[in-house]
Amino acid sequence: MVAKASKKKKSVLVVGGGGREHTLAWAFHKSPQVGRVFAAPGNAGTAQIAENVAVGTGDIEALAKFARSEKVDLTGVGPEAPLAEGIVDRFHAAKLPIFGPTKQAARIESSKIFAKELVLKAGIPTAPAEIFDDAEAARRYIDISGAPCVIKADGLAAGKGVVVALTEEEAYAAVEATMVERKFGSAGDRILIEDYVSGEEASILAVTDGERVAVMIPSQDHKRLKDGDGGPNTGGMGAYAPAPVIDGKMLKTVTETVIEPTIAALADEGIPYQGCIYAGLIVDFEGPKLLEFNCRFGDPEAQAVLPLLQDDLYEVCASATAGNLEFGRFEWQSGAAVAVVAASKGYPGEYEKGRIIKGLDEVAAMEDVIVFHAGTAVEDDKVVTAGGRVLAVTALGVTVADAVKRAYDAMGRVRFAGMYYRRDIGYKAVARSRG
Repeated sequence: MVAKASKKKKSVLVVGGGGREHTLAWAFHKSPQVGRVFAAPGNAGTAQIAENVAVGTGDIEALAKFARSEKVDLTGVGPEAPLAEGIVDRFHAAKLPIFGPTKQAARIESSKIFAKELVLKAGIPTAPAEIFDDAEAARRYIDISGAPCVIKADGLAAGKGVVVALTEEEAYAAVEATMVERKFGSAGDRILIEDYVSGEEASILAVTDGERVAVMIPSQDHKRLKDGDGGPNTGGMGAYAPAPVIDGKMLKTVTETVIEPTIAALADEGIPYQGCIYAGLIVDFEGPKLLEFNCRFGDPEAQAVLPLLQDDLYEVCASATAGNLEFGRFEWQSGAAVAVVAASKGYPGEYEKGRIIKGLDEVAAMEDVIVFHAGTAVEDDKVVTAGGRVLAVTALGVTVADAVKRAYDAMGRVRFAGMYYRRDIGYKAVARSRG
């Protein structure tokens, strides 16, 4: 894909205020076609390259009003919640260009049961699962089927609604927390109990206009809090790309057996899908299997994938939104990228806020290193923590091992009270390279 020349500079609105949204704003800002970037609500990082707008991601009417008043040429939605709430439908009704799936199409993420039924019907490789709306029935099933198994809340749970239960006791506890204690509210009204599949995970991001699909390089997220993939699930503690567990041949297989059939299956249901689709995969001895779909760019996968993209992200998203995505391969910078996330003390539970972040200027001066802000804000002219995941340091390198070294060198210069980060991001890729 090659960017098209344009005399009039375009304006872009990025909806969201996390690390993924800073990455999207950064990528749009790089486009020679883009003159202004807005971020709603943005963070301390987006404020350096975009104009932050004091509108929350849930205020769809205010976002549409802003896009109309500023004559925004394209709106890109970062988080899943506004997509699930129908922001794309509202913008379509107002004839405002927006990159992302409709409310119905976003159900591939907002309802794990909808997604599972869709892919099983389409014959897409995935683990078998049973559906429950009664906690006692779910417990009886665990009595019979045993463990390990995977308990999934049907609805959105900020990336924390999935429990890999290695014992029956853990499975019972997950059912109790989800369906009885209502840990995730109405998202846990129904659950999936899925067969456990062992293997190595990978993430595939793809852009589609509803018919044509362009697949990005594979990445690997690190969802667990602690080194060695221990501790609770988080929204993601780091990522790297490309992930060698998915080679070129396997990526073609994933495209032909997972991504394209899903877009076709949605179209057959009368639900055209435009935007970014994210396939969470696991690779075992039989090949790749689908674990889950997300209806947007991954976080922190975007922080590792997009810095390697040589194509113009604005051109990619605008053409997909217009229904004329040029079919072909993306162009990528050689080498690898590693993103390491720094989190606040207490994350993914209750966490501290308002801690001054030091060392950002020093890291900004480093070559091939980018700091993508997530939970940050500015107070008294100082950048402070304002979320669980605070920022991601992304480094480019010739190899994953080289990028890992550079990322941790940079992260060592960032400081705030209670700061925590994993020390083993990319370890599986490094181990593979050593044979």
